[in-house]
Amino acid sequence: MPYFQTTDGTTLAYEDYGTGAPLVFIAGWSLHADMWEYQLHYFVERGYRCILLDRRGHGRSDRPSTGYDVNTRADDIAALIEHLDLNDFAMVAHSAGGGEVVRYLSRHGQERVNRIALLAPAIPFMCQTEDNPFGAPRAMFEASAAQLKSERPQWFAERAQGYFATHLRRGTSQAVIDMEMRRCLSASAYATIAVQAELFNSDHRPDVAAVTVPLLLLHGLADQSIPIDIASRQAVKLAPHAVLKEYWDAGHGLYITHAAEVNADILEFLKS
Repeated sequence: MPYFQTTDGTTLAYEDYGTGAPLVFIAGWSLHADMWEYQLHYFVERGYRCILLDRRGHGRSDRPSTGYDVNTRADDIAALIEHLDLNDFAMVAHSAGGGEVVRYLSRHGQERVNRIALLAPAIPFMCQTEDNPFGAPRAMFEASAAQLKSERPQWFAERAQGYFATHLRRGTSQAVIDMEMRRCLSASAYATIAVQAELFNSDHRPDVAAVTVPLLLLHGLADQSIPIDIASRQAVKLAPHAVLKEYWDAGHGLYITHAAEVNADILEFLKS
């Protein structure tokens, strides 16, 4: 597995498959590169080069005590792109990865990127404030964060069925659900909690409004982790070149439950 070093000396892991037009995949909160297995085969077989990053504290990357703020995580993406000298590439991200991508664009420019596809992204701003009435109340987040700190495995177990919206869509096996929960629990506990707090508190409204490349938003109406009304339905109003596609029976794990539809929609977007 290849590695590279970030500006603060942290060693991060990534995977690189295929040839052709590059696609950079950024995983969701508490997940790592393996979450993209149903996208990886699909796009490699269609002639794309797929590059998948393990963020710091996740997967096979280092577990430092610092650097979990969204600016540093965006800089980590920039370090990967510089390491591989990528140009004219597209980005695909999920959940917290969506915030990292738009922050990367605002901090490092958009000249190299040709388009971005964000799945259930945690943008533009998750926290409810006077000027952001659509966000979630801070008390709700604090209660959830307290449970995550005190009993992390149970926190994930209680949300596993909702993550895949199994009450609406049959066919997600218990084996798949268990696999994804193991991936979530494999991340550093410290990183998991730190990134969750950043996800909630990071205001990405300026980042989203500044996106000039084509932007595809894919979001499930049954997403309990990042509700569509807080996130993509607000983001599409801010981004000048954004298109939102909604999946009526999808939860947060749409990259698995709706892999065929998601992959086809991303491919059509890349070819448009």
